[in-house]
Amino acid sequence: MKLYVTPASPYARMARIVVLEKERKNRVEIVFAATRQADSPYYDVNPSGRVPFLLLDDGTGYEESAIVCAYLDQLDGPPTLSDAGQAPNWELRRLEAMARSMLDGLAVLGREHIYRPAEIRSDFIMDHERARAIRMADAFEREMDNPILTGPLNMAQITLGCVLHGRESGALDFDWRAGRPRLSAWVDKIGARPAFAETVKKAEGH
Repeated sequence: MKLYVTPASPYARMARIVVLEKERKNRVEIVFAATRQADSPYYDVNPSGRVPFLLLDDGTGYEESAIVCAYLDQLDGPPTLSDAGQAPNWELRRLEAMARSMLDGLAVLGREHIYRPAEIRSDFIMDHERARAIRMADAFEREMDNPILTGPLNMAQITLGCVLHGRESGALDFDWRAGRPRLSAWVDKIGARPAFAETVKKAEGH
């Protein structure tokens, strides 16, 4: 099977980390796709052009990072990172959703900065998403004693790690480290994992 990704996408990075953490490199071929390009050959594989995209050997394709990660988690054995196929773990889902909300907002902020010329950027959108990110960073600083975040690796941790690890504090006027020593230490710790170190690419967000 093939996993289509781009180097800077934090959503694709989550799937790449799952492949590494679950030791699935012998089963999953990583393919770097050309996105945001007119007439990219990748659009023949995945018409939406989004990543990650998991293409199975039978031609079935799965899009959206949560679905792709859940599929990879249960490949060749029981899931260990998510509650896929099991009774819902609501605390895990709650924290994963918080991290994904933070990531989604920062992706909007990053796209506004990267793809729009300065003269037509929306200060309203950028200020709104920056304020959301600050609130979420404060919320996670308060959650740092939560067993979901301190225990064995799971999708809430992977998602939050992909939000902040490799993101320079202060980029786009979002200083996520300032006043948040526990969150900062947590990000540094998870970032030391080989799967995070191998997949990091400093980017303002896509």
